[in-house]
Formats: sequence, structure tokens, C-alpha cells
Amino acid sequence: MTYSVSAALRCTFRLSLLPKAYYQCGGIFPLKPPHCSSRADRIKIIHTHSGDWGPPPKCVCHSQDIRSNSTLTKCFSNQQSKVRVRFAPSPTGFLHLGGLRTALYNFLFAKKHGGTFILRLEDTDRSRLVPGAADEIQNMLEWAGISPDESPRMGGPCGPYLQSDRLDLYRQVADLLLQNGHAYHCFCSTQRLDLLKKEALRTGQTPRYDNRCRHLRAEQVKERLAQGAPYVIRFKLDPGAEPFEDLVFGLNHHDVAQVEGDPVIIKGDGFPTYHLASVVDDHYMCVSHVLRGSEWLISTSKHLLLYRALGWTPPTFAHLPLLLNRDGTKLSKRQGDIFIQSFIQQGALPEALLDMITHTGSGFSSNRIGRKLDELINEFDTSKITTHSALLDLEKLPEFNRIHLQHRIDDEEQCCHLVDELRCYITQTFGAQIQEEDILNHDYIQQVLHLRKGHISSVLDLVSPQYSYLWVRPCVSRQQLLDLSPEALSVAKLVIQLMESHGRQLNIESLSVELKDLVKKMKTTKYSAVMKVLRLALSGQKVADAYSHEFRFILQLSA
Repeated sequence: MTYSVSAALRCTFRLSLLPKAYYQCGGIFPLKPPHCSSRADRIKIIHTHSGDWGPPPKCVCHSQDIRSNSTLTKCFSNQQSKVRVRFAPSPTGFLHLGGLRTALYNFLFAKKHGGTFILRLEDTDRSRLVPGAADEIQNMLEWAGISPDESPRMGGPCGPYLQSDRLDLYRQVADLLLQNGHAYHCFCSTQRLDLLKKEALRTGQTPRYDNRCRHLRAEQVKERLAQGAPYVIRFKLDPGAEPFEDLVFGLNHHDVAQVEGDPVIIKGDGFPTYHLASVVDDHYMCVSHVLRGSEWLISTSKHLLLYRALGWTPPTFAHLPLLLNRDGTKLSKRQGDIFIQSFIQQGALPEALLDMITHTGSGFSSNRIGRKLDELINEFDTSKITTHSALLDLEKLPEFNRIHLQHRIDDEEQCCHLVDELRCYITQTFGAQIQEEDILNHDYIQQVLHLRKGHISSVLDLVSPQYSYLWVRPCVSRQQLLDLSPEALSVAKLVIQLMESHGRQLNIESLSVELKDLVKKMKTTKYSAVMKVLRLALSGQKVADAYSHEFRFILQLSA
């Protein structure tokens, strides 16, 4: 959908009044020269600022220097014709599974179409910011293997990528809306707004602002501003919001002016609300497609009215269905077990986590366990995303992790990393209990990984009490062995002799033959009791699901 640019938008500002954000983004006013027929053909940015806003775009297509041009022109970089998507979380909490899926879908869409994946941090809600959340979000995306191409950490041609560093730009756009009659100052107190809300609820109506300050005369506004009265800036919701086509939910129409009051776009603290900041940033960052949660679907008509008021071409929207708990409840930041950091501490692999959150939803040409990131990119298709919410079953994560751990063990380079990781866990868990130096040898740890491949879901499993015998000698008393069989010492003596004589040539099959011969000579001990004695003596545990794997480990360790 393309909106015409009103003559009012073609106004002239003194260059000294513009924030440095102007030079990064190429200006505020979206003029469309006669020779430019499409959004992709629009004038490209001319950079005049060399500060901390990132390097200028490579391509300049306009011959007139912005510094000498009396009419400031909205310019576009050569990225305008490309697919550019963004993940724009608020650092009011740490990254959880719902946010990771939104980031992943944006990443997949960008890579599928040879585009750019942007991370923008929307930190305008100052009262709810969580210390360290901004860095943690970036760390988690890097851990997951879906690092952005442009971000606060990476920089880029359309920065800064932290909204608190772009306040001048938002204020400038808000002033433009004020001058052109699309916004107004609102002086209503918090107490009055609370009364409006309570009265609406009392009468069974949906709370909404009554647009009272929209009708203030210019002299009244000027007088109150001169008096220093606190205010916010509201955007006028004009009737007649046009339908729009969503890539997932199809044709949508919500005449927002009929059901909502005029929304705040600049708060009392000078920070923008989501509605203004997201529209401004998506425009100046040349975002071509907005993939975000379906909770924002109802706000899109409001955003399109902002685009129309500013004379800007909106991006294409695709609203993603929610990711829910298995019981149908919404994922919440209050759930400690849904944060990515929690899964890392449990030993989850990034590819397993990505595989799981895509397996439970839609948007792919196939639905199978074990897909790697490059396969997810190839199979991703927005036309296959359904409007139904996806139910997430976290109990299936160990199975996903087991399969992807097998892939890593089979890959020589990744297996080396696993060996180093497991060695650290062994040292941290057992420390001074380790008596044999070769326990930490690369070859031995690698052999353990290969022998347990397919039986463990995480390398952390191998430092659990169940597998402690692989790294330390079990503490078992003589009496514990005799409680299982009065002839336990004879069994132990035979095994020691066999290990000393056969060394690494001893295997579970030959050991079993020797033990069965021993049982024939015993009067009170059965073969099953002999195996229990061996297990307790060598691993310190009484119960086993399968003896063979365990004894192979022990025989290699003791040889």
C-alpha cells in the first residue's frame, strides 16, 4: 500500500535544528522525486555526519548535497530494495522461548531471501528495564547461532540500534505531526484518566481516552506550555483506516478510531511509546517486512494511520501465532523455566532448542526431528504459517537434544569441543576425587562420548551420580559386597585376575564366560548375584538397566 506525500510534509527546516539522527537516516521528509517511480528507486542517503552513528552507506544517487539543499529530502540507502527484517525486544526481561522463536523466524526469513537481520532494542519503558537484559539478549542470539547482521553490538548503517539513543529523531517526527495537525498536546492528569477508566468499567464499556485535549485552541495550548504544565503528545486517530493484507492472517480491517481513544506517542518523560518508535525506526532502518507476534495485529491499523500521516510507505506485515504452554496458557516471563539461560544451564544445545520450537509450530515444508539451521532456512515458508497457536511440550526437549548431541559426537570438530566441555564439567564436579590422571585424557573422554552416544541427552548426564564410576573410584565397603553374596570376594578376586592377565583385550563376552564357569563352582551364588556384586564393586550402584555398556567402560578404565 502506498500513500501520497502531502505538501505539508515538504516543509523546510533549518539544518541546525535537526538532530544528528537526521544525518544517519537521511532526513525526515519522504519526498519522492519525479524520476523515482518506486520505493526501491527513492533517493539514497547522503551522509554528512561522521560521529558515532556508524559508517555511511556505500551508494549515493542524489547529486545535490543535503547541506546546500533548502528542501531536506528523505533518502534511502541501497538496502531499500532488499529484504530487511528486525527483531525488536524490550530489555524489560531476559530472552525466553517466545522471543527466541520470533527472532528465529526473522532470521530464517532474512537468510532465505538473502536479506538482512536487524536487532533493535526498544528500551523506552524506563521504569521496567532489567539491568543486564540488553547484553543478555544479544548473548543468547549469538549462542543460538542466529546473530544479527546489524545490532547495538555489531553496529550498522542505520544505527543507533538502541531506542534511547534515538530520542531526537522521535521528537522531530512528533513535532512534524504536531505542525501538520496529526497530533496534539494532552494535559489531562493521571487522576482524570483514572476516573475515565473507572467510569467506563462501571458502565460496562471498554476504557478509552475521550480525546478531550484534541479540541483545545492553539492559544490554550501555548498558554499551558508557557506555564510549564506537564503534557504528553497524542496522535489523532482519524476514521477510515484501510484494510491491509497480512502474510499470515490475510485481509484485516480494524477501524481503530471507532473503538479506541487517541494514543500517546510521546510520554511525559519525553520518551516515545511503542507505536511511534516502532514506525519511525522501521521506516528509517528500511525494514521491508515486519514479522512479530500476533498480539500486535490489532495495533497494526493504528500504525498504518501513522504511516499515512507521515506519507511513508509501510512494510509488509506477518503476524506470528503465539507459542503457548502445553496446557494452552501463555508463556510468561514469570516462568523461570522458559528463559534461554535456564536451558543452557540444563545442557540444552542451541540447535535442539531451535528444532523444538519450530517442530511444534508451522511455517515449514516438513515436520521432522533433527533439522539443522541450514535445513530450517531452506524449508521456511511464510505461506505455510498457520493462524493457530503452537503448543510447546518441554518434556520433548531431551529427545531433541539426544538426536542433536549424536550429530555433534559424529562430527570430529564438534566432538573435540564436547570433549573440552565435558572435561571442564568432570573437573568441576569431582575435582580432588579424581585419582587417575588419564581420566582427563582427550582419547578416553572421546571414547566415553562415543560409547554413550544415543543413550544420553546431554554431556551433563555423564557427570551425574549414575556415571560417576567413569571418573572416580566408588566407595564400597566389604560388608556391602558380602550382603549381596557370601562369595563376593571370590568374584572380585577372579575379575581382578582376569583384568591383570587380559588387560584391554578383556571384553564383556569373555568376562561373562569366565564368570559363568566360576558360578558352576559356587554353591550359594547365582549368576545374577555375581553380576550385582560386580556392578556394586565397580560402579558403586546396585541397579542397572544394561550391564554391557557399563562394564565396557569400567574395563577400559581399569586396564
